[in-house]
Amino acid sequence: MLHPSYSDLMKVVNSDVEPGETPVVNSRYSIVMATSKRARQLISGEEPLVDGKGRKALSVAVEELNQGKIKILGDEEE
Repeated sequence: MLHPSYSDLMKVVNSDVEPGETPVVNSRYSIVMATSKRARQLISGEEPLVDGKGRKALSVAVEELNQGKIKILGDEEE
């Protein structure tokens, strides 16, 4: 089981969205794509933004997202 859960990660990502605005993330797919992209960056040599010692790249990417160290940008922000 993934900790934190998808719903918890979606709450973190959408925490800066004002009521009435479109959320940045509407599905698990967006979370999976963002964390897998970040995991590939870590594998290719980028420095982790959280303690990644002895942990897999995907676990580090999920932790970075959960702590707000990385952000998922909406289509208009890219």
